[in-house]
Amino acid sequence: MVSTSFTPIASLAGGVLIGVAAVLLMWATGRIAGVSGIAARLFPPYEDGEFAGRFAFVAGLVAAPVLVRLVTGSLPAQTIEAGTTVLIVGGLLTGFGSVWGSGCTSGHGVCGLSRLSVRSLVATITFMAAGMATVFLMRHWS
Repeated sequence: MVSTSFTPIASLAGGVLIGVAAVLLMWATGRIAGVSGIAARLFPPYEDGEFAGRFAFVAGLVAAPVLVRLVTGSLPAQTIEAGTTVLIVGGLLTGFGSVWGSGCTSGHGVCGLSRLSVRSLVATITFMAAGMATVFLMRHWS
């Protein structure tokens, strides 16, 4: 069995930052902070006046760990026990699920649930159940 560290302060701070960022994006632009939709619309055929904002949002996601490294001198320890093939297949399935479900965990789980969206509730229950089933299968049948 794999154990994980219990980090309530860091987890609470991360959750608060995600929530504040989602609220600020909604307040400033009227848009939902769905990362998959924002990232997908960086590429054609989406051509509108929102490219700079989308790019800044995604650049912030990429820059955050760099900033942590610069400030603290290190990054949190990460252990990924899956091989490259599993990671690629998992990434493709996640992308497919985001498109098929019309959103991702941030769009449905954070923003949709806070707006009491039934569609987001169903989507969140579905991806959480799929994630739990995947972890169970990988830990007990592989």
